[in-house]
Amino acid sequence: MQVTEGVLVPGEQVPVTVRVDRWRVGLPPDAWPDSLPSTGVIWRRDVFAVAEAYRAGSASARQLLAAVLAWAYGPIGYGPWRAARSLAADPQGSRLAYAIEGVSGPAPDDDALGRAYRRFRDPDQARLPWLGPGLFTKVLYFVGYRRGVGGVQPLILDRVVASRLPAEAGVGRPNGWSAEEWLAYLRWAAEQAHRRGVEADAVEMALRRGAEAGVEGVEVGDEPDVPGLVRLVHQGP
Repeated sequence: MQVTEGVLVPGEQVPVTVRVDRWRVGLPPDAWPDSLPSTGVIWRRDVFAVAEAYRAGSASARQLLAAVLAWAYGPIGYGPWRAARSLAADPQGSRLAYAIEGVSGPAPDDDALGRAYRRFRDPDQARLPWLGPGLFTKVLYFVGYRRGVGGVQPLILDRVVASRLPAEAGVGRPNGWSAEEWLAYLRWAAEQAHRRGVEADAVEMALRRGAEAGVEGVEVGDEPDVPGLVRLVHQGP
């Protein structure tokens, strides 16, 4: 995947802002990726760039995790503290690298995606403290998403997204989702994306924007930035 500097990921409307000074102080010196904007204004494209560097061998697994967590936590004050605990439990980044090895290739399939998810949940394989499904699916998204390929793609599944998914997406409301639930959601999102001619992560972003606006449901719509993007509309409780 290539994300050109200055080009936003379609469907993304606002960046995340972090206190870079706090993150640099709070994390081990080897973990912070210098390629992230020094302003602390982080777009998805910036995290994708770190993921690309990881796949190319020029960024470490720990730098990848730090980039994802900085974007995920944003301005939340305890973000650096929790991220430091996750990193401390994997000082060489070997557990993380093991978890994502199957999704770092050209086109991870359902088996590879499910295996990576299960590894992240297994304390004997790759589970890390403070890194539940709502966060490690963000890692899987950034390292495994292949733009322009279509089909099933790794997507973020957190409480915000789960709260807006329809029953047919196959995901329960708690946050301890199984690999099977995640894969069901990925297949549902792939179908929605195919029907509407958009990227799969545009579906996730539309769900997230709908949650922020306090609405539910999905229908086809047009938005100025991405024609044909799925947008969320109110359909009652």
